[in-house]
Amino acid sequence: MKSRTHIAQAAVLLFAALAGSHTWAAASATTLSGTVQDPNGKPIPHADIQLKTSSGGDAGHASTDAQGHFELHDVAPGAYAVAVTATGFAATTKLADTTGGTAAPLALTLKKDDTLDVNVNAKRLDQARNGLLPETGSSIYRITSADIQQMPQGENTPLNQVLLQAPGVVDDSFGQVHVRGDHADLQYRINGIQIPEPISGFGQSFDTRIIDQVNLLTGALPAQYGDRTAGVVDIHTRNGDAGDGGSIDVFGGSHQTLRTSADVYGSKGDFSYFFTGSLGVNNLGIEAPTASPSPIHDHTRQGDAFGYMSYLINPLTRISVMFGTAANQFEIPNTPGLPQVFTLAGTPTFNSANLNETQSELTNYAVVALQGTNGAAFDYQVAFFTRYTRTQFNGDPIGDLIFNGVASNDFHNDTSNGLQADTTWRLNGAHTLRAGVQLQQEHAQFSDTVSVFPTDADGNQASDVPMTLQDSSSKTGYLYSAYLQDEWKITSKLTLNYGLRYDGMDEFVTAHQFSPRIGAVYQLTPATTLHAGFARYFTPPSFELVTSGTIGRFAGTTNAPEVTQNDPVQPERDDYFDLGVTQRLGSDVTVGLDAYYKKAHNLLDEGQFGTALIFAPFNYRYGRVYGLEFTANYKHENVSAYLNLAYSRAQGKDIDSAQFNFGADELAFIAKNFVFLDHDQSVTASLGGAYTWHTFTFTADGTVGSGLRAGFANTDKLPLYAQFNFGVIDHIHAPVVGKVDVRASVVNAFGRVYELRDGSGIGVGAPQFGPYRAFYAGVTKYF
Repeated sequence: MKSRTHIAQAAVLLFAALAGSHTWAAASATTLSGTVQDPNGKPIPHADIQLKTSSGGDAGHASTDAQGHFELHDVAPGAYAVAVTATGFAATTKLADTTGGTAAPLALTLKKDDTLDVNVNAKRLDQARNGLLPETGSSIYRITSADIQQMPQGENTPLNQVLLQAPGVVDDSFGQVHVRGDHADLQYRINGIQIPEPISGFGQSFDTRIIDQVNLLTGALPAQYGDRTAGVVDIHTRNGDAGDGGSIDVFGGSHQTLRTSADVYGSKGDFSYFFTGSLGVNNLGIEAPTASPSPIHDHTRQGDAFGYMSYLINPLTRISVMFGTAANQFEIPNTPGLPQVFTLAGTPTFNSANLNETQSELTNYAVVALQGTNGAAFDYQVAFFTRYTRTQFNGDPIGDLIFNGVASNDFHNDTSNGLQADTTWRLNGAHTLRAGVQLQQEHAQFSDTVSVFPTDADGNQASDVPMTLQDSSSKTGYLYSAYLQDEWKITSKLTLNYGLRYDGMDEFVTAHQFSPRIGAVYQLTPATTLHAGFARYFTPPSFELVTSGTIGRFAGTTNAPEVTQNDPVQPERDDYFDLGVTQRLGSDVTVGLDAYYKKAHNLLDEGQFGTALIFAPFNYRYGRVYGLEFTANYKHENVSAYLNLAYSRAQGKDIDSAQFNFGADELAFIAKNFVFLDHDQSVTASLGGAYTWHTFTFTADGTVGSGLRAGFANTDKLPLYAQFNFGVIDHIHAPVVGKVDVRASVVNAFGRVYELRDGSGIGVGAPQFGPYRAFYAGVTKYF
């Protein structure tokens, strides 16, 4: 739009120069006047008028009044260009000739600038949507798309690795992360809409490439946040409101890694869109069970796609559609040299390096949202969402029987549909009311085909001929919630957010709870901010993971549990306290300190107990989690850096559900003692930084951990580990190639081999080693 305006101005000025060369200098100064109106004839006030000479110099300036009228006084004789601009309109230029000492009044009509209108209205609605999501009293860590671009692997960094750069986030195997001592329990929101969690697997359901900004909220959350409460991963997606563009990315390197990605975005009038997709393969799909740099049978194929479309029904109302998919295939890596435990007819020997277990995962989700504002006091968003997820584990029908006594094919799927509605009403300058409801229906299906050997009365293998049993079930469940809260600005320095939430569930158990929430933020000084909060939490178990199979079906087989008790998994109920301070040190440094304590009843945890790599939830009757987090951020011109340190303790006592997953000795010990949760890690650190020099950006990040738990009832722990990654990016912007980023990176640069898991501990099935040193390179072409 600007380039066209400049061309038009240049053409008018050239015409004015030619006209001026044939005039006679003789007349006296005069007044140049006119009106500015829109295509409907309505006056445009506050339009900017600039008078340009034939040489391009300034000859005068004015603005229109409420009637769209303007006047320029003391205009010397000559030919001029009159340039007019106004917010929301396309600029225009018109010739004016005062060589005769007088000039006829000008009448200028400005066309509506549709692109600018769309941008302004979209930003207004984005601000209204953000206003539906209060953060008062919570701890929040923000990561922007620019921050992600500066990571060593850029947008090819998996989302779980991005979150590891936030304070209090602990790394684990199978792509899991844990926040503040909870097992997973993360709530994912996209543009303010909660997406039901998928069945836990190895792949990531959300691609980093969709992110414009991601916020991790923890602590005492406001009343509108329920269900998963260890942390809220609030993703604001990219869109096409700002203009048209796109990119193609090719990334690859060690472990036969190759990934191609593309995105496109833009707008057409009131319609805006953003689409992205990726396809990739590598030979390090899952953390390997051995220290070998070339794991056996660890190939993966992964693909994902995401789309966002929005349409402005009017300047205050928008409808949007989002959809996404992630389809991942994994080979389960092998450990060579395992001893044979069982005998199988017809197969006297079997090399464990030749096992062929695989797992496939699929997650699809879609959202239709209507969002609006009255431009002043009231905002709303109503969304319908759906999510389908499935996991298929295919065991080795021969090898699994020989090494485990059990070979299974396990199929789980879950369909979730729901409604989420959030509203904000700014009652006055002191009070902002928020209210909302959420309804969700889930239908889960489980179908397992299990081959086992019969056993004698002492539990010993009684035959080398296996038998096959079917174990299938299905269940429909419901979650429902409502909240009401008030954000009260007591003074210019003190804000209080208090509210009440109701949660209910009708799934494998029926339960409900009223949960008070209160949080406060106090601006002690312009550089010092204090926050504190309390929250009651109600966390349902992961419905898609709770099975209702019959344990007695496997009595007298090699899949019979030692303990047959199977009390139903209950929702977790917590009292959560949070206290923190943020301090700015000059204009470049910000530091923060945050402490938290959680007292839990029926503390939820998850573990992998069977041969299938699918997690199962269970409860500790009593739980306690507490910790301290420190964060520091530095940014000055072309240098940025961050450091996060966290101390945490997470413990539980007395397992009171799904007891069949445990041995009798562990159950007896845990019934009398607080034990560490398997994902507990005393000290965690993350750090990183970037330096830009000319067209190059040098970047690094790293994580350090004191080690996850291990051993009988988690009474031991693994050694300290550290991983550091480095990268360099060359930002090329040349006439021939256009805008291109060339990237090189190294993961685990110091090549330290370390174990995340050693195969022992509660709910831990096999050893897993951290990533090996790997080298990658990529090229991104922008359009």
